[in-house]
Amino acid sequence: MATLSVVEAEVSTAADDFSALEQRVLRAVELVKDERAARAAAEQQAARLQNQLDAEAALLQQAQEQVQALERDREQVRQRVERLLKQLDEIAS
Repeated sequence: MATLSVVEAEVSTAADDFSALEQRVLRAVELVKDERAARAAAEQQAARLQNQLDAEAALLQQAQEQVQALERDREQVRQRVERLLKQLDEIAS
């Protein structure tokens, strides 16, 4: 009878250990699921931010080109004004 109770105690302990292991595995699975979901969300946000960055870079490029064109126009206007002023000086002399 003593042997039977020792075997039952071992089976009970093994069942408790198995149950504890099962709970740890289930928690680990949930953690992995949560981490995968967080990673997917982070990847989506990174892709969205990269798209925004690309769009902003394109706008910046356009703005830089416009500034360069305006600077060229300004230089041309400055040269024309200088020529006109020079002609006025020649007339006044």
